[in-house]
Amino acid sequence: MPQPTKGPRLGGGPAHERLMLANLAAALFTHKSIKTTETKAKRLRPIAERLITFAKRGDLHARRRVMRIIGDTSVVHELFTEIAPLVAEREGGYTRITKLGFRKGDNASMVQIELVLEPVTPKVKKSKPAAAAEKPAEAAPVEEAEVVADDAAVEETPAAESTDSADSADAEKAEEK
Repeated sequence: MPQPTKGPRLGGGPAHERLMLANLAAALFTHKSIKTTETKAKRLRPIAERLITFAKRGDLHARRRVMRIIGDTSVVHELFTEIAPLVAEREGGYTRITKLGFRKGDNASMVQIELVLEPVTPKVKKSKPAAAAEKPAEAAPVEEAEVVADDAAVEETPAAESTDSADSADAEKAEEK
């Protein structure tokens, strides 16, 4: 007994379904964006992403595995030479599905599936909240110590203005040098 496919059936037998998805993948790689039904796009997404992952690997065995599915050498060449370098830094999620509305004739849900070729922006890693909370706690006692030292200097200045002012001028000149 044949094992049923995952997801909805796309009409016809398994061979027809496999060929239809291969043709959709070839059209996607050729045009970078295609308009199809939501069901076909959802079935196409894992196949297209797997083929792009093979293309990112770039070796002969990966090229032959892609050729088993697609079969058109010009599409495979475009996938390996043009699309794979554009998505080299991307970890996954090479396709995007956007809903367009419903088809006029049979009210089927239409979508646009496209390749995501924009360069990926790395996420900024945030520090741990516990480590961030400890740093300000350490800095606070240092600031209080400085304030106490300033208060002590203010108290000494009125008591001996004449002798301290000459010493402070000499100290400032030494600091500048």
